[in-house]
Amino acid sequence: MPAETFRDAWGIPHLRADSAAGLAFLQGRNAAADRSWQIEVERWRSEGRTAENLGAEGLVWDRFARQARIDHTARRCFATMDAGTQSWCTAYVDGVNKALEAGHRDAPEFQDTGTAPDRWEPWTPLGVFLVHHILFGTFPNKLWREHVAGALGEDAVELFSIEAPVWAGSNAWAAAGSLTESGSPLIAGDPHRLMELPGVYQQVRLACPEFDVVGLAFPGVPGLPHFGHAGTAAWAVTNAMADYQDLYTEQLRHDDGTLQARGPDGWEAVLANHREEILVRGATAETVDVIETARGPVISGGPDGGALSLRTPSNSAASLGFEALLPLLRSRSAADVETALSHWVEPVNCVLAADSGGDVRQLVAGRVPVRNPENRVRPVPAWSAGHQWTGGWADLPRSGVDGLAVNANDRASGGGDRTGLEFAPAHRARRIRQLLEETGPGLDAAGMQRIHMDTLLGSWPAFRALLEGLDGISGPAEERRSELLGWDGHMRADSTAAAAFAAWRSALVLALTRSPALELLASPHGRSPLFAPWLNPAARVGFAVETIIANGSGHGVDVHHAAREALEETAAAKRGVTWGSGHTLLPLHALADHPSAGAAPPAVPVTPLSGDTNCVLSTESLPGVTDASFRGPVARYVWDLADRTKSRWIVPYGASGNPRDDHFASQLPLWAAGGLIPVVTDWDQLTKENHDAR
Repeated sequence: MPAETFRDAWGIPHLRADSAAGLAFLQGRNAAADRSWQIEVERWRSEGRTAENLGAEGLVWDRFARQARIDHTARRCFATMDAGTQSWCTAYVDGVNKALEAGHRDAPEFQDTGTAPDRWEPWTPLGVFLVHHILFGTFPNKLWREHVAGALGEDAVELFSIEAPVWAGSNAWAAAGSLTESGSPLIAGDPHRLMELPGVYQQVRLACPEFDVVGLAFPGVPGLPHFGHAGTAAWAVTNAMADYQDLYTEQLRHDDGTLQARGPDGWEAVLANHREEILVRGATAETVDVIETARGPVISGGPDGGALSLRTPSNSAASLGFEALLPLLRSRSAADVETALSHWVEPVNCVLAADSGGDVRQLVAGRVPVRNPENRVRPVPAWSAGHQWTGGWADLPRSGVDGLAVNANDRASGGGDRTGLEFAPAHRARRIRQLLEETGPGLDAAGMQRIHMDTLLGSWPAFRALLEGLDGISGPAEERRSELLGWDGHMRADSTAAAAFAAWRSALVLALTRSPALELLASPHGRSPLFAPWLNPAARVGFAVETIIANGSGHGVDVHHAAREALEETAAAKRGVTWGSGHTLLPLHALADHPSAGAAPPAVPVTPLSGDTNCVLSTESLPGVTDASFRGPVARYVWDLADRTKSRWIVPYGASGNPRDDHFASQLPLWAAGGLIPVVTDWDQLTKENHDAR
């Protein structure tokens, strides 16, 4: 069987080869052609070379990438992989490099910026994967808690450490065959991530004599790590919200020309200490000191003070878990999926797996270190023996599913105190389960699809109760309150009441942020601008506003005063404005962040959106900061285990990463409307592509 690429009507690649290695080569070549600019930017980020190619705006990231030793970790993880996984990953990289040799890496952004792609190394896909996920974990939240404790005192930390919307999340749900029309399981869901342009996931089909799988790939990474349907087995993940990254406060000193760190057994030589040069487009090169202690790389501060090291399972074990990826593609049952993911390391995910035989399983996959619970809260002393990792990994939850399973980054699905500290509120999980139960027996793919678009705001009852308890307000404010209390709580794009609520909510967040009890959160935090999103007081108050409403008075926060102030402020706002007029898709393209590159980012149509943070349709805004949605469903899918051709999927933009391609954003209107497109599996319904022409 020759290596062949086919396309469906949406431009989605269907790849077929005569072996798993040949297919990996073909997948790499396809990713390099379809997503050429996207994967090269991620490669630059993994190597800390964005400033070299795109300008000084990349320095903040590049310093972190060098200090965190992302490329070094990728090399180490590649070196420890078994020979079969190394060969498979290398075949993917060979495909990427073949596309370069053939002149197929011709994205217009290279010409616009005067840059060019280069050959990849065998470990580059691991670096790309690390780039996507190093900030996906919990360590930035520990910086925030440290800041809260320093600004407001230890007791105030709990205001921001309960259940609150999170920086990364997803929905996934499964129904056993006893509840479906076909008698076979269904899985559905939508991962929530930054709305990057092109999209972070690529729809693709991977077929060879060993397996035939449709799913969502990370461009630049082989296989289908998160979402796939292999015909008789399917899987889907959500962020487990597990705490597996630790920050250590380091004491560093120079002793006789050697840099030392204070560990639990006293002063010890650091594992790495050197200086690297960061080239900067159009400017003078800069240097960064790279230090690694026995805990991990120092990502903040240094010998002069403020040093923090980051300890992660991937760096500690020299493994990301890529050994799981090829067995995952070969899975024929839910049990096979579970076995494959026993090799997984990070990020830690909740997994739903099902098969055509009726087996449905729910598990948490990855590595969570066994250590002092205090490590989960804030940076801990590197010299404290009681805060070191024990060398063991926590036993993670796994179970069979007889009826329904719902994962929405909530405490119940993520393993609770066994795995983490903070989880998303239970709103989405409860609402999805309610909708499934209301549908009753006889669930089908269409019924699963409808759940994706539910717009009921889970946090509305807390806000409603606050509004009902307000007194001493003016006539216009009372009129506005009556309007809000008559609202049904649905964040529909065409709703004027939803817009009025959002305006009041944002004003409330800002009033709380500047209130006497919380105003010191605006004091300098002393950390890299990279962590500004996690250390922004208005953003964090917006995340925690439901908890502050419930518990703020116990910490001296006059919530009712802030709510009245916000209501008076917004009472005179223009009537008739709809939620969708401000709640629009905010595409994130690398060129928008790097104006020194001298090129404009590609544009997509302005797209009004329904949904919001704390809705099942989690098109997240950031109250007090922006109504636009910069994070949300970066894909939607329904996997039907009775008949794969009844499965369906969609991404926000399109199959191509080339702005000049017809399928750069061809799925956007349908995605915004809640539609899905069919998964095509009949090769005769596909169009064969000429590799030489492409």
